[in-house]
Amino acid sequence: MPKFFQYLNRDQEEELSRIANQIVSDGKGILAADEDSDSMGRRFTPLGIDNTEETRRLYRQMLVNTDKEIGKYLGGVILTPETFWQNDDNGVPLRRVLADKGVLPGINVDLGTVTLAGEQCDVTTQGLDGLDKKCSVYKKAGACFAKWMCKLTIVEHGPSTLALKENANVLARYASICQQNGIVPIVEPAVLPDGSHDLETCQKVTEQVWSFVYKALMDHHIYLEGTLLKPNMITAGQSCTKTYTPEQVGVAFLSGGQSELQSTINLNAINCAKGWH
Repeated sequence: MPKFFQYLNRDQEEELSRIANQIVSDGKGILAADEDSDSMGRRFTPLGIDNTEETRRLYRQMLVNTDKEIGKYLGGVILTPETFWQNDDNGVPLRRVLADKGVLPGINVDLGTVTLAGEQCDVTTQGLDGLDKKCSVYKKAGACFAKWMCKLTIVEHGPSTLALKENANVLARYASICQQNGIVPIVEPAVLPDGSHDLETCQKVTEQVWSFVYKALMDHHIYLEGTLLKPNMITAGQSCTKTYTPEQVGVAFLSGGQSELQSTINLNAINCAKGWH
């Protein structure tokens, strides 16, 4: 009879499953407050606000100090490493302010993308070196989950098979490291909306990406009940001349690259679909 090694003990699995279920419990969602300094600059500059560590702290403090009612609607908030270690004006860590309101603090742990050598338009995400030690520190400081994004671009002959394998493997390694440290990994294989591809092409590429990702997760013995998938919406490329109704948009939740109005309309259509929360 075959024997299967227990990569996580029962207590570890139960903790991961509990955290994952708490984040996506009925009526709740995740706030991504992990914009990098450049993104914050694009938000502040039109308002005449200096983009400094202190102004970013004040902005995030404003978010986390919202009324306790946010605990009814937010399961978790993704923070940057900078924000994770910042305190409010009273000296209380912002992550603890969230936890006291019943909102689980999370942390963005990837270090951005680099070109995948030998490929035309593909990239891979860096940050695995030293991640185990970082996750250990984050867990002791109160982090419950983490986020890591891998970006894939639709072009005439891509994403390449190498990009699919490499990014799936990177996501799986990240997920494994997180789970070994008691942190729920948000797995984010993001098929970007750049390009002129139609909706059907995005659907097929996204299906292919997911198949590579979940094969890698299984190969790395990831406890799937202790993970969260953060996929892209199935939409046509931003330069596509064909239009689609919100009801045709795929059931997924990453709305990057869309206007606030369009993403809201699409999310509303998704929310009206049966079997989703």
